[in-house]
Amino acid sequence: MKVGIDAISFYSSQYFLDLKTLAEVRQIPLEKFYDDLGIKKIAVAPPCEDIVTLAANAVTDLKNSVDLSAVDTVIFATESGIDFSKSAGTYIHRLLNLPMHCRTVELKQACYSGTAGLQFGMALLHQFPEKKILLIASDIARYGLGTKGEYTQGAGAIAMLLSANPRLMEIEPYSGVSTHEVMDFWRPTYCTEAFFNSRLSCTWYIKLAEDTWAQYAEKSGRKFLDHTRFCYHVPVPRLVNQAHLQLAKINGVELSPEQLREQVGDSLSYSSEIGNCYTASLYLGLLSTLELAKTDLSGKIFGLYSYGSGAVAEYFSGKIVAGYQNMIDKVKRQNMLKNRAELSFAEYEEFHKFTLPEADGYHQIPKYNTGSFRLAAIDNHQRVYESC
Repeated sequence: MKVGIDAISFYSSQYFLDLKTLAEVRQIPLEKFYDDLGIKKIAVAPPCEDIVTLAANAVTDLKNSVDLSAVDTVIFATESGIDFSKSAGTYIHRLLNLPMHCRTVELKQACYSGTAGLQFGMALLHQFPEKKILLIASDIARYGLGTKGEYTQGAGAIAMLLSANPRLMEIEPYSGVSTHEVMDFWRPTYCTEAFFNSRLSCTWYIKLAEDTWAQYAEKSGRKFLDHTRFCYHVPVPRLVNQAHLQLAKINGVELSPEQLREQVGDSLSYSSEIGNCYTASLYLGLLSTLELAKTDLSGKIFGLYSYGSGAVAEYFSGKIVAGYQNMIDKVKRQNMLKNRAELSFAEYEEFHKFTLPEADGYHQIPKYNTGSFRLAAIDNHQRVYESC
């Protein structure tokens, strides 16, 4: 039975910081960002935006094109959790008026948990093919002002409807997986910002790409060039290029710059304008490829690499369904990116330094543009959301 992604949508903050602004203030050569790392802009969430509002807006876009009345499971993947107990998906369930007879759960394993949710959803669909599963990956990548991670921030949410006989991508059963306890990235429960070892993280990103690819290739019998396009988790575009060239090398393939761009270039376009959105990143790359490719990708095989620091990785594949073009909207995405407001450095700092109130009582949250939903207040430690 064929199962996979039936529909996909994406939403990001309506504000961004151009890294030329950061380069000027931090006195860093602009080419380090634009050319060396491949990042031009980072999405910055305003005080009234969080993973719930990002997700709700992404699901709203999805709801406009598909029927969510058959959804019986909501899987919310994030590493930017807002509650140690309550799943962020329960807010989505109420805000989007999803069916009452529905299970909802939140998953965590750094940037990998979106893929964990996808694979769990595939298993459920094999058991109950008549059901629909709503998979959400929503995150706000946030690092300290002036730190080395500052230019790898970002924000965004992917919403996907998973089903049998999908109209976008069939997820294939073969995959390679790997787990190693690595301290390359972590955020203790008492911290609002993460700690990381960037060199160690890059090393393990590529190491586990090799390991999981080898497993996947053995199980599937696929060769490297059996895949037309490749999508990766995107901490920064440069790391994706390095990993892809390494996988090509161990498979005896030498890629020209033109072949590299053809195989992974489209997948990196949206990330270069938004930054890192953690669990959503791989699937933003998939959407970016489908919307920007100049050729028909129907029937083509995609190689997909998911990495979550700590570390867990998986290599798997998907087949693009004929007619997939009917399930995407490039113009809508382009308009969303074009209509964002650019922040000055002072405005960026103001957004970054804002912290939610922790005292008892009712506290209104400053109002900014957020799409259809916003975080309006904190009422005795309860988040209050409203439609805009």
